[in-house]
Amino acid sequence: MTAEEFDFLLERVAPLITKEDTRFRKAISARERLSVTLRFLATGETFQSLGFQYRIGSTTVSQIVLSTCEALYEVMKDDYLKTPTSEGSWRAIAKDFYEKWQYPNCLGALDGNHIYIQPPGHSGSTFRNYKGRFSVVLMAVADANYKFIYVNVGSQGRLSDGGLFAHSDLRRAMDGGLLNVPKPEPLPKSNIVMPYMFTGDDAFPLRIDMQKPYSHRQLDPDQRVYNYRLSRARRVVENAFGILANRLRVFRTTICLGPDKVVKITLASCVIHNYLRMQVRSLDTTHIG
Repeated sequence: MTAEEFDFLLERVAPLITKEDTRFRKAISARERLSVTLRFLATGETFQSLGFQYRIGSTTVSQIVLSTCEALYEVMKDDYLKTPTSEGSWRAIAKDFYEKWQYPNCLGALDGNHIYIQPPGHSGSTFRNYKGRFSVVLMAVADANYKFIYVNVGSQGRLSDGGLFAHSDLRRAMDGGLLNVPKPEPLPKSNIVMPYMFTGDDAFPLRIDMQKPYSHRQLDPDQRVYNYRLSRARRVVENAFGILANRLRVFRTTICLGPDKVVKITLASCVIHNYLRMQVRSLDTTHIG
């Protein structure tokens, strides 16, 4: 993150995290609050370690990180984490998928990712996933540029991706036609009319608006080609998870916080990720121009 990008985040979030001085002590500045929060997200260090570095109590660091994450999500979600609701926006996403990954009529790649947490008290095996670790699930849809256009975080780790999708607001919006997805159109250089669709792996259901790979072992050549093309489109969401975890390395550790606090951290991280992805894309466009 550059100094200019940090200053932009500070300008957006400062009104919500600035505190007033009292007669007994000076308030921690908004700049330092944002710095501590980004340091936590970028490294995954403990609050005690950050407290030593910034000369702030570990309990205060905890409060600062959570309140700043909540503020970051609140002020940036409408600009940097908003699911498209117009045909023009969906067409732009589908155009990028076709130009970059040669998969037409694609609205986004859908997948789930486990965020490891410490076992919550008195939760039993509720958050225990199939790998034997405790986690909450981040289900997300990514566009062709590794940017999240929908996130659902906080579900228990024991749930499968398909089960989580079945009870998600995304499925309800798809069933109710609330996304304003464009009507079916012919494939490029073809008269075959196909609907616009999301892509997913074997964990997700096969629907008119959701495509998954052929699961047979012995596939004919056409099926192999289709699986390859779908994989090119579907892997962008896995790449997006990888970029998120490598840029904000708190997701490469076990987060020693309760599930509700992990949700706040994850949502803030997603808007920061999208903001930085948009900055990278704008720079690429400038260089091309």
